[in-house]
Amino acid sequence: MNIGQASDASGVSAKMIRYYEEIGLVRPPLRTESNYRVYGSDEVHVLRFIRRARTFGFSIDETRALLALWQDKSRASAEVRDIASDHIATLETKIAELQSMVGTLRHLVHRCHGDNRPDCPILDDLAGPKGH
Repeated sequence: MNIGQASDASGVSAKMIRYYEEIGLVRPPLRTESNYRVYGSDEVHVLRFIRRARTFGFSIDETRALLALWQDKSRASAEVRDIASDHIATLETKIAELQSMVGTLRHLVHRCHGDNRPDCPILDDLAGPKGH
């Protein structure tokens, strides 16, 4: 199949497939005599794996490590667990940061009258103190 068909089958855009090839996340596929990429079911399976890992928010480096472990049948599952556990901690930190932002914005929205007057605590907070 060509790159468009591989994209449709994997859910990874053709642009991202090219990018993943460029950074060495996936091996470049075979090419026809006219230099077109040719993908098979194995390549599509790898692309689906990458798409799923990226959907979970794993970084490119984490995805690279997970992909290598997935392809290594002699892997230790402890390595996979460690990567996933570290990622959970990162996600939990991000969630806490987002919840804090929501709380602050909710407070500012509550303080904003939302009328025709120009004063706005939301903009005042974003501007911060004068002279800094």
